[in-house]
Amino acid sequence: MVLSRFEVVARRRPVDLVAPGPGAPYVAPYVAASGTGDLALSSGRDRLVARYDGAAAWLEVTTGGRTTRHRSRRFASTDGPVEEVGLALTGTHLTVLTRGPGAWTARGRYDLRGRIDTHAEDWLAGLVADAPREGRFGQLGLRDVRVVDGAPDGRVVLSATSAGPGFFDTAHTSLWELEPESLALTHLSDVYFRRPDKPGVYGDHATHVLRDGDRWLVATSTWGDFEKKRRPVAVTLASTTADLLHGVHVLDTEPLHLPTDGLGSVGVWDPHLARTEDGWLVGFVSATRYFRFHPALATGPTLDALTLRASGSGTQTEGTTLARLGGAWRVLASDAEAKRFPVLDLDLRETGVLDAPYPTNIPWPTLVPVGDSWLWITFNGRPYGGPLPGYGTHGDLVFLRPSAASTV
Repeated sequence: MVLSRFEVVARRRPVDLVAPGPGAPYVAPYVAASGTGDLALSSGRDRLVARYDGAAAWLEVTTGGRTTRHRSRRFASTDGPVEEVGLALTGTHLTVLTRGPGAWTARGRYDLRGRIDTHAEDWLAGLVADAPREGRFGQLGLRDVRVVDGAPDGRVVLSATSAGPGFFDTAHTSLWELEPESLALTHLSDVYFRRPDKPGVYGDHATHVLRDGDRWLVATSTWGDFEKKRRPVAVTLASTTADLLHGVHVLDTEPLHLPTDGLGSVGVWDPHLARTEDGWLVGFVSATRYFRFHPALATGPTLDALTLRASGSGTQTEGTTLARLGGAWRVLASDAEAKRFPVLDLDLRETGVLDAPYPTNIPWPTLVPVGDSWLWITFNGRPYGGPLPGYGTHGDLVFLRPSAASTV
């Protein structure tokens, strides 16, 4: 078949510490507040405070009648007066940030594990903010972009991972509408998850959303409390008739059992579903250790009767994506070691490569048909928020369009 070489035409980075829309009542531990002075979140006798004295910012945490102070030796001090102070609760992590001059910068962070169960729904129900502006936590960057298959009226809707101020357990799933000509993005909704094996609400992400008849299927990766020794990553599946294109949602999930026979798998993630005339295809990633991983493909008449069809190669290859190219199903992937986008058949044998620049990190090959052409939406690894958050605040959305034709 023939596809064009793709070239980068634009980048977008919607950053919102406080997401547009309603605040309390809060249904998930992804909450933010901003103002020019001290800020607080509280539930019952628990109180989480960001303080700023004109020269430095720090955190104070009160639980069980005990208050502790958490001030970073390296990052608390600002270069002068700031325009805005921010407080973010993302999963179990509490972060104080400042903005201006320049972008939001994390000044201090504290992990609340062992002090508060922030995932507990009764604790969340009592959560209130004392701040000039408060609401759901938005995002510092976007990654793991997929097309929401079956969006109504020809709309281009994307699921994405909204990056938090830290590693994967500070992120969550969000849905966005894209205008394919102007590349304008509109934040539609945030989606959180209950697990079948433990109580609470989690910000799981690396998600695929699919319209299947009168319901949405939502397959996601359990990164929301990842600990490689205690909580390996798995894939869950939710089914709902709720309007996922608006508002805030907490979805009940069940395990999506992905077959890994003979793979020596320690975890699976990046699900992508497709219903075909013969049943289901499910692309995913299987890891032999953290972090060494490769694509895999399962098939079955139903999603609870899958068998392993093929396992691919690579040691840092993910973003497994099913696509119809030239009238045939293909599996696309992103190979970070070779910095390329292989095109595979359903036995995961390489049939070609997508011709495009390779951004930083492991950008996914998400193709959107636009008329007789294609729009490619991916992401990079550019961090945000200063040095304190470390890995996980990426990235920019990167948009590519075809140039001259080349054979794939």
